[in-house]
Amino acid sequence: MQDPPPRGETPDSGPIAPMCNPKGSPSQQDDDSRGGEVMRSLDDLPEDICRRIHARMSLQNAARLACASHTFWRSWRCYPNLDLRQRILGLNGDHISKIDHILQNHSGVGMKKLRIELFDCDKVDSCYINSWLRIAVTAGIEELTLYLPATAEDEAYYSFPCSLLFNGSENSIRYLDIGICAFRPTAGLGRWRSLAILFLSNVLIADDELEGLLYNCAALEHLGLLNCPEIVCLKIPCLLRRLRVLRVSICRNLQVIDSNAPNISSFQFSGSLVSISFGSALQVKNVHMECLEFGQSNIVLHARTKLLSYAPNVETLVISSPNEMISTPTLSRKFLHLEYLHISLIGNEAISPDYDYLSLVSFLEASPRLETFILEVGYSHLASIPSVYCRTADVRILTFLCRYVSLPWSMSQLFGMPRN
Repeated sequence: MQDPPPRGETPDSGPIAPMCNPKGSPSQQDDDSRGGEVMRSLDDLPEDICRRIHARMSLQNAARLACASHTFWRSWRCYPNLDLRQRILGLNGDHISKIDHILQNHSGVGMKKLRIELFDCDKVDSCYINSWLRIAVTAGIEELTLYLPATAEDEAYYSFPCSLLFNGSENSIRYLDIGICAFRPTAGLGRWRSLAILFLSNVLIADDELEGLLYNCAALEHLGLLNCPEIVCLKIPCLLRRLRVLRVSICRNLQVIDSNAPNISSFQFSGSLVSISFGSALQVKNVHMECLEFGQSNIVLHARTKLLSYAPNVETLVISSPNEMISTPTLSRKFLHLEYLHISLIGNEAISPDYDYLSLVSFLEASPRLETFILEVGYSHLASIPSVYCRTADVRILTFLCRYVSLPWSMSQLFGMPRN
């Protein structure tokens, strides 16, 4: 084990500005005397007590205390929560060297959380990352966040060593968030008995690899997929009975979401419309859908015509569309449980000149329990409203279907009526 660094210097962030009176002043001598007594008393504490105290401190304060006490220096080597983002470690110096110095001085024992984000780094040798993971990913780790630097299209992604996650940590890890890498779990690696939250962002993982992974995550409660380009058909097995939240965003080659998880309650989707099925699940209560692909998105139309087939009991519905080409039809099927509806049509793309904004009343007529209705319409889109509405001489509101209505424009602006 290395000796503690000189007092006043931390293992990770270099010199610390002294917070004391000028050297030699009586006040400083008194402070030094009292400080020495405090440090001696700290060094007399049992090691397990020191670790508990240390674990409750921020990374910077824990490092500073380690510089002042041999006991806390030993405890620093078992510090459980390492947040090694650049904004935590500071902008001065080489970020990679700081991370490497901290982890090389860590024993790996007692590690609970590790967070590394390398967005602002140019390129990182994979040997560094492999070394860090070997130190940190041990039995007992609970949370791991690792984001690699952005990779050019013609460069290979870092290949995450999946086998490291099955060296004892498969029984303890409950939060895994990785990004900008290739993640290739193979059959036979084992089961994650405690994994509750899984986020994959800009990750290369094929359909069969993800499906096999999910079969081994029976405790999963929250699944998030962002920009995973190899996923074409997302299959979620029925054994994921604890899964409550599903988030799928900008997976550009995705065509099918086929879920048999029975208890999903929240579904968030961004991207081009795909085929969606939740099997016999009736628990989906919150749906957020956002179309980011320009062209004929018609996500509002999809919500009115298709959503009830996979989320018949939806209570909260938020829809955002850059454009709509087809007006919303009037249908007999109703949103019997819908209480909150937010429709946003404020994208920069064109709304069809033939689009009938009043067709959105179809949602109101189909929602007997609606309490909140929010409609966002860009001002430029209002110019496309057919001129027939501008000639409306009398508007009569027969009844309100909801208790709260929020519109960004007045009725006179919406229908072209002059103000009184």
